[in-house]
Amino acid sequence: MRLAAAALVLAVGLAGAAAAPAAFDWRLPAGVGPPLVPADNPMSAAKVELGRRLFYDADLSVDGTLACASCHEQKHAFSAGVALHPGVRDTPARRNAPGLANVAYLSPLTWADPAQKALEGQLATPILGEHPVEMGMHGQEAEIARRLSADPCYRSLFAAAFPERRGEVSLETAGRALAAFERTLLSWNSPYDRARRGEAAALSDEARAGEVVFRRAGCATCHSGPNLTDGAFHVIAAPRAGDLGLQEKTARARDTGAFRTPSLRNVALTGPYLHDGSAPGVRMAIFAHDSAVDRLSQDDAAAISAFLTSLTDRDFVENPRFALPREACGKARTN
Repeated sequence: MRLAAAALVLAVGLAGAAAAPAAFDWRLPAGVGPPLVPADNPMSAAKVELGRRLFYDADLSVDGTLACASCHEQKHAFSAGVALHPGVRDTPARRNAPGLANVAYLSPLTWADPAQKALEGQLATPILGEHPVEMGMHGQEAEIARRLSADPCYRSLFAAAFPERRGEVSLETAGRALAAFERTLLSWNSPYDRARRGEAAALSDEARAGEVVFRRAGCATCHSGPNLTDGAFHVIAAPRAGDLGLQEKTARARDTGAFRTPSLRNVALTGPYLHDGSAPGVRMAIFAHDSAVDRLSQDDAAAISAFLTSLTDRDFVENPRFALPREACGKARTN
């Protein structure tokens, strides 16, 4: 089982290595390769620096109240920490904001849209989307460019990040920088990971026993691979009214209530759970699966919870390279 898991990690790395520029330092542990990177948006430190600042900038929302980081907080492994985070002007949300750990390896990217496979394209959904409204910038692409261009520091950062485009400041280049930063949100140092790299003491006896239950109960059928997701869409329980899931995109009755399997990395920090945030805790999320109700006892759920806790990567949620920048262009932030 351990060898199989290691092989899966290696396979992901080998698949992405050919497309990733060798010059970029991904800071990955041995045996893990870099994610795939689009040929037209190569990685660079300057692009990541710009993307990080943009990630925390509420000027990307119509009224200056919402940044990407508002719904993706580092302390919650870049999830929202609430069931449904409202958009600008308190517009209601439809779905729970997922964590972003290792998002560069995931495809598709969202709960119920199989077409959303690239970070560069998916970013239009929160910024420009209308169903629901999140950041509220539909039709305001020129305003985004105007706001960013008004800041001399941003002009300098765009020039460093996009020399081939003469420092173009636009929603497109901003999206490319944001995608580059999000690709660096890598989480490979949980006790689970360290145990698979040979550090046997990293995983507690409770977590080891929980992994056995996790696999015996069939959880690994969908929560598989290096990021504990098969990337597929499944119906785990009778669909609730109001959200048809994948069926909204495919119009197929069998897809009603189907949602993408979420990654379980840092899952202890990313609650509330499920596509609608309706499960406040891990055990409630486990028993939200119809199959779990029939197969698992409360002791089983406790064991699985212990295993899932071993997926928490404290380095990831405390890494200052992912946090709100304290300075830009050599000057301390003033906001």
